[in-house]
Amino acid sequence: MNFMKLLTPGAVRVISTASSKKRLMHDLADLADSAYRIPAPQAVEALMERESLGPTGVGHGVALPHARIGEIEEVLGAFILLEKPIDFEAVDRQPVDIVFALFAPEEAGVEHLKALALVSRTLRDANFCAKLRANPDPATLYTILTESQSVQAA
Repeated sequence: MNFMKLLTPGAVRVISTASSKKRLMHDLADLADSAYRIPAPQAVEALMERESLGPTGVGHGVALPHARIGEIEEVLGAFILLEKPIDFEAVDRQPVDIVFALFAPEEAGVEHLKALALVSRTLRDANFCAKLRANPDPATLYTILTESQSVQAA
């Protein structure tokens, strides 16, 4: 499992206007729709349903919302860098500005967990997150994210 498999360049955005967690979920759903043709209403409903079980803000300005979608066949990712952090009810109560969402098929047990572990492990690195925050360009962010494994493997 790697970011190249999870993410396409069209699934990376920088957003300046997200004003709330709910608005951000809609932005993620719109991104999933445009990048992967996951219907936005279905995506936002699945994200909100998962979020109702407990917030996915993992701390240090990072959130990892995820949802299961019946019509997709592989785990897919969407990345948003927020220009202005928002409250996300994170475990450390800090606002969030780095958001990596995962959309998994209903029956994707191990693959979903592998993807979640990869994203979580990568975004726990404070230096890596600082690099993301310092490069508010979608193409650059995509490159940073997809090159992270080759750097870690070296």
